[in-house]
Amino acid sequence: MRAGGFEFQLNDCGPNASAATGASGARSGTLTTPHGTIETPAFMSVATYGAVRGVSQQELRDLGAQILLANTYHLHERPGEAVIESLGGLHGFTGWQGPWLTDSGGYQVTSLSDRMKLDENGITFASPLDGRRRELTPENAIAIQQALGPDIAMVLDECQPMELDDDTDAARNRAARASERTARWAKRCADARTRSDQAVFGIVQGGSHADLRRESAEATAAVGFDGYAHGGLGLGEDRARRSELIEVAQAALPPATPRYLMGLGRPEDLLDGIAAGIDLFDCVVPTRNARHGNLFTSQGVLPIRQARYRDDPLPPDPECDCPTCSQHSRAYLRHLIHTGEALGARLATLHNLRFYLRLLERARTAIRAGDFARFRADWDEAVTRRV
Repeated sequence: MRAGGFEFQLNDCGPNASAATGASGARSGTLTTPHGTIETPAFMSVATYGAVRGVSQQELRDLGAQILLANTYHLHERPGEAVIESLGGLHGFTGWQGPWLTDSGGYQVTSLSDRMKLDENGITFASPLDGRRRELTPENAIAIQQALGPDIAMVLDECQPMELDDDTDAARNRAARASERTARWAKRCADARTRSDQAVFGIVQGGSHADLRRESAEATAAVGFDGYAHGGLGLGEDRARRSELIEVAQAALPPATPRYLMGLGRPEDLLDGIAAGIDLFDCVVPTRNARHGNLFTSQGVLPIRQARYRDDPLPPDPECDCPTCSQHSRAYLRHLIHTGEALGARLATLHNLRFYLRLLERARTAIRAGDFARFRADWDEAVTRRV
């Protein structure tokens, strides 16, 4: 089944246009969904419970957000997919009328290692909320997401912890078994689909092994999905290794479909991904760092809690156009965060989200101008500087 109302169109990007043939390289495109169009590459703000913490939907739109990501597992626990479905799915329940993507919940559930059992059927676990037995299978992962009603749903996968320093046969076999099970679960997810208006993405696994990543991509592509995601990365591997693993898998994926790098990361991680032909990103890094007083700026990371900013009259980032930088000083933001004032975390979050969304806007412009390589090189030089 292919989703109706879902289309991905690559742009002609001059010197970068070779990316459309499937070779590694930055590319831009247009992803059309039933609830709106997304210019890619794009960053998805993480709205775990249906909301980005402390940020209104109007503010998200003003910051440039195109699509939000919600957490299937957490919404299944509270308030439950039946409640959300009865109120019009995520769009009716939350009021965000733009595109939504939901993960399958597999990563969150498998992180409950002390209270879960994983076998071929799926994942059985005790809820951390009330201790009751829950079960997540490929079939009900799709059913839950169909009830939630996002524009893009994800298959259930087995995310095996990456074992970077263990080259033993046992470690490789663990990664291979998880990758093979992910492929079998992907087929079951595809068979369970009944909504023709909802796209479903497959997920590539394979740990730190390039050949397993390639085989996983081939097996997932053979099932046939509307898009494909790279899972299980950002778990300790260095930038060069990650780029290698992504590139190997990318070569085995259909070139005219969107590719999504799950859960990363820092600004440089996003630019590395774009250079490898990634179209969609998500991560809690900008919002989590904001709450801890770390702001991403054009001059590097600004640790606003430090005493040197106590009487600093400058905006957090003189080059930023966000509401925080337009109206407030570093001294004021430091004061708010030090005193535990909720406004401090909120203003920092607004800034970091705008920084990420603007970075992707600038990357899209550079790609379309055939100038992404220089843009990335300039960024790599600037990111080494500290405020």
